Amino acid sequence: MDANGVRAITALSDPTRRAIFESLPQGPRSVADLAAATGITSSAASQHLRVLREAHLVSMRRDGNRHLYSLDPRGLNDARDYLDKFWPSALAAHAAALRAAAGPDAPAQPTRR
Repeated sequence: MDANGVRAITALSDPTRRAIFESLPQGPRSVADLAAATGITSSAASQHLRVLREAHLVSMRRDGNRHLYSLDPRGLNDARDYLDKFWPSALAAHAAALRAAAGPDAPAQPTRR
């Protein structure tokens, strides 16, 4: 699971792949549509879509001679699961930074009135 979470995050780190991915929530789109929307060739779009498919971020189905791509929730779930591992330590670090910024004389928790 961690490996695919990292793969999904890595796939989305490319601006063109991210643009392709972000154009899919409205529904399935063809390679030609995605290429036109991102200003790249169909061949380049296909290469980016292959990376997104390998990361389980998009799925493909055939419609006649066209390939239609849709979002695949598996990759996002994997990325979320990977990032969730860091959430407790991130919250603890944030709380420590707030305490440090408040100074040594600040109360540990705000007082209620």
